[in-house]
Amino acid sequence: MEENVDKDVKTILIVDDEQPIIDVLMYNLKKEGYNIIEANDGITAVNKALDERPDLMLLDIMLPKLDGLSVCKRVKNSLNIPIIMLTAKDGEIDKILGLELGADDYITKPFSVRELVARVKANLRKVEAVSNTQYVKKPQNQTTDKKENKIKVGDLELDLDKFEVRVRNEIIDLTLREFEVLKFLALQPGQVVTREVLLEKVWGYEYYGDIRTVDVTVRRIREKIEKDTSAPKILITKRGVGYYVKGEED
Repeated sequence: MEENVDKDVKTILIVDDEQPIIDVLMYNLKKEGYNIIEANDGITAVNKALDERPDLMLLDIMLPKLDGLSVCKRVKNSLNIPIIMLTAKDGEIDKILGLELGADDYITKPFSVRELVARVKANLRKVEAVSNTQYVKKPQNQTTDKKENKIKVGDLELDLDKFEVRVRNEIIDLTLREFEVLKFLALQPGQVVTREVLLEKVWGYEYYGDIRTVDVTVRRIREKIEKDTSAPKILITKRGVGYYVKGEED
């Protein structure tokens, strides 16, 4: 007889070759009401992710059989789920959030379980909020014309229904997090947004003093949308302050 699983309960795949870490995370996340599955090596992690399609993955970098970065890349090719990388090396953060991988977040070891649980909740909440926008009823005074669900600023166009980005009419493949960053900035063209505000509004939590995740994500977006990343024309840096999407009159 199959066990009944509440469809509203989120499933988290924990991937680490250290069983004590899995046990601690499993204990704390189960207390929060999550369903947990686990893997101790990279090959098993990929197979379980594709077979069981979890809502989020906690993924260690140093794994037997297949390293965490390769696992991330393979899973992201098939599933658009948040992946939080666990790393013992601060210097690996650029790789984790690198252009070719698309990891959503990272946390360095040793970490606070409380902080990790907060990151899990924030990443799941953001995905749920994005999916719910498709079902939000529009106010009576707002037109239902499809054009209302598009943002167009210069060469940049975002289709909010399809989660699709076009630059000079060419479709650009962005991750969900990259799309949300670009959308937040494109909704207010010409207005500089600080890294801290982006962390709060797009990632859904604050961790001041560790803003590199924003910088790396912006760099990743630029690699995809700009002709020349050294002289960007769409996504601009205001040195020492933050970022903005160039408006028509800028």
